[in-house]
Amino acid sequence: MRSTKIVFIGAASASFGPACLLDAIHCEGLAGSTLVLVDIDAPRLEVMARLARRLNEVSGAGLRIEHTTDRREALPGAEFVINSIAIDRNELWKLDWSIPLKHGIKQVLGENGGPGGLSHSLRNIPAILDICHDMERLCPDALFINFSNPESRVCLAVSKHTSIKSVGLCHGVYMGIDSISRITGEKGFDVVAAGINHFTWFLSITQGGEDLYPLLREKSRQCAPDYLPLSRRMLDVFGLFPSPSDDHIGEYLPYAWEATGLEGYNFAAADRDREKQWAVNVRLADGDEYIHEYAKHRSGEKAFDVIRATLANTNELLLAVNIPNGGCIPNLPADAVVEVPAAVGASGIVGQRIGELPQGIAALCNTQVAVQKLVVEAAVTGSRQVALQAMLADPVIQSADAATQCLDELLRVHAAHLPQFG
Repeated sequence: MRSTKIVFIGAASASFGPACLLDAIHCEGLAGSTLVLVDIDAPRLEVMARLARRLNEVSGAGLRIEHTTDRREALPGAEFVINSIAIDRNELWKLDWSIPLKHGIKQVLGENGGPGGLSHSLRNIPAILDICHDMERLCPDALFINFSNPESRVCLAVSKHTSIKSVGLCHGVYMGIDSISRITGEKGFDVVAAGINHFTWFLSITQGGEDLYPLLREKSRQCAPDYLPLSRRMLDVFGLFPSPSDDHIGEYLPYAWEATGLEGYNFAAADRDREKQWAVNVRLADGDEYIHEYAKHRSGEKAFDVIRATLANTNELLLAVNIPNGGCIPNLPADAVVEVPAAVGASGIVGQRIGELPQGIAALCNTQVAVQKLVVEAAVTGSRQVALQAMLADPVIQSADAATQCLDELLRVHAAHLPQFG
């Protein structure tokens, strides 16, 4: 496999940064390739660069490690650009969560759907489009590999408003597989899943050619009442099991709060975990010998699977990628971003033709596709009117007055991050 140049933007992330580095050193055939770490947080980027060089050394991966705070310095010659940026992720997410709730809107997570998902999109989409516009000038043939949320909306914006090749990756389908395993007690089964990101449905679950859905339905009815009650109810009503979890699928369903409650994301626990992980990163970067054991592991994310399959032309099957539909799911719009299995090789990423989703599930997904298109238009144009349309088209919204007041407050408190709204 030939060498390449990979640029990783958002490399100072406490958890995703090290995960990406571990995957890089385990990617067979990358010796001699250049990995450039990019982040605007210079002190943390220095730590990640030291960690990357130590992992590279102890693993013998043979990568060339560079780092910079200027992505325009990094991008020329890149074949792959991995993106995981977020703008003050948890601090601003707290506002996306609390403000709608204050106005009586019963969203359950506030990250990818509902008013919180709208607000998150309005911040992240312009920043990510700026990266892609730099790529159009500096590495126009590179593949943009996105991990930033809201995944579907970001990928839709990139496909609609740039010429860059792109794919969105998410480990949600593997969370769903783990849930199925916990319910059935089975492992090693095959799945086909499709839908939209964080709202993907298992079309088939088989083991040795045997359909596991009868077992899943039987065991699901025996679960403790508090184990994925929303997902199990959707299985009962719509006939298929959704992925990845109650809180994620609940972002798209107005009645989700009845099953999930309104506690939302555990920000305090996440902040503690991030600080613990960062302390580990610093120790490893500064010489902790545990790095030899640490370097043996992989993260389970799929960016470097895409890179390896592209360079080696293996036509590797990935269970879930986010790409423009183009007929993979005929009863969703052709330009929608869908999450489907795909083959990855030198010719690109080719989504599998899944066929139509069941009518009820297609109705749920089509509603979100329509909302996503409005959200992207609002993020790009800075139109309050279109943003309000997106809010009122979202099934989570139960009051026009509450939606209007909520939107205006979100635009006001996030104004520093929303220059497109003037």
